[in-house]
Amino acid sequence: MECSRDAAIQCGFDYYDSGAYLTDLSGKVRIMTESQNPDRHAVMLTYYDDNLIPAFREMGFDCQILDNPVNPAYPFLYAERIEDPACLTILGYGHGDVVLGMEDKWRDARSPWVLEQDGDRLYGRGAADNKGQHAINLAALAIVLKMKGALGFNAKYLIECGEEIGSPGLLEICAEKKELLSADLLVASDGPRQQADKPTIYLGSRGHRSFDLVVDLRDRAHHSGNWGGVIADAGTVLAQAIGCIVDKNGAIQVPGWRPAGIPDDVRHVLSGLTFNGGENLGEPLIEDNWGEPGLSTAEKLYAWSSFAVMAFETGTPAHPVGAIPGHAWARCGLRFPPGMDMQDWDGNLRRHLDANGFQNVQVVPQGKGNLDATRTELHNPWVRLACKSIQLTTGKEVVLLPNLAGSLPNGCFTDVLGLPTVWVPHSYPGCSQHAPDEHMLGSVAREALGVMAGLYWDLGDSDT
Repeated sequence: MECSRDAAIQCGFDYYDSGAYLTDLSGKVRIMTESQNPDRHAVMLTYYDDNLIPAFREMGFDCQILDNPVNPAYPFLYAERIEDPACLTILGYGHGDVVLGMEDKWRDARSPWVLEQDGDRLYGRGAADNKGQHAINLAALAIVLKMKGALGFNAKYLIECGEEIGSPGLLEICAEKKELLSADLLVASDGPRQQADKPTIYLGSRGHRSFDLVVDLRDRAHHSGNWGGVIADAGTVLAQAIGCIVDKNGAIQVPGWRPAGIPDDVRHVLSGLTFNGGENLGEPLIEDNWGEPGLSTAEKLYAWSSFAVMAFETGTPAHPVGAIPGHAWARCGLRFPPGMDMQDWDGNLRRHLDANGFQNVQVVPQGKGNLDATRTELHNPWVRLACKSIQLTTGKEVVLLPNLAGSLPNGCFTDVLGLPTVWVPHSYPGCSQHAPDEHMLGSVAREALGVMAGLYWDLGDSDT
């Protein structure tokens, strides 16, 4: 077998074309690792023991299960291959858990636990988030190792099984095992490319805060004819309170939730981005008048804050009656870019609601899903190497994003382990992650296998 970078990339393509990748991903999808389902806790170890550990050991990795210091139901898998302690060390990361299967909601009677190919789409829970992505990276590592006989760097890998419930224990395990997890660089894959046909690198993620807004006016509802117009409607109060958090077009009004500005280098890299999504790609059409006025779509997504209402309940939605509700509740989320001081985010909201007359609206922070915003420097030498490598492999200009629009536990790696982070996503915005009909695009997976083989090859040859 020819030992060259081009040959390794071709092996990546061949791995997909032969059906080997689909077989591997099918075995991963079949394991029902729903972290939100208490009945699946034992399945997490099955995913490690039956699927991942054999693959790591075949590559000469030593493997161990790390107990979760916060929640024992969600252990970690750690694998390492140390070729030379003096060499570059790369840490990889992925998560084996998935959201709930939602079995009765998939189209065409598909099962979320059976990988099904339909044209370019590979349907299955975890195909995009995140089993299909770490499957690509592990396959690419194996290709480079088999061809070279050595990676040329030390490889460490951390897999968790609680990412979909907020990564309990990940921060603590990184602090507790800081020496074990020490590395020079994190290379990982999660989330979508900026567009399906555009290889993408992002360097961090927006932060996230989850919270409830609650209005408790009275312990029961009252007839809307007998009492309408003289007692407050909890649903109306809550709707008005939300209306003071954002204006009618979704622009944030809370002081302290709005960035002071956009750094020049971030604005520069975002300036050329275009978006060509739509229903044919499974993506909604972008509404230019929604969000912060005066910003481009890219600036709104990657460099500004956004607020969303995920659920709103008042009265009896399933069986409405003519009564004025005394209680209303909403689950809300705030996403924010790196560089903002969010230590008092809830205090800022409390003061804003009070100033607008909503003292009777409670703010209840949620413990799950809260992540800080992070961003590796755009001009980091590892970023330049990765961009050059991917462009050489694909012949395409790489989209460099300062951070993902979504949120990831990247602070565990940047802030606790002190690593620069390079994320190379293998999904696309219309993949339906966290929803029925989750899928990966075969064309993206095939290209990604070549991309990662080329990147690992270049990292092994690097003297950076």
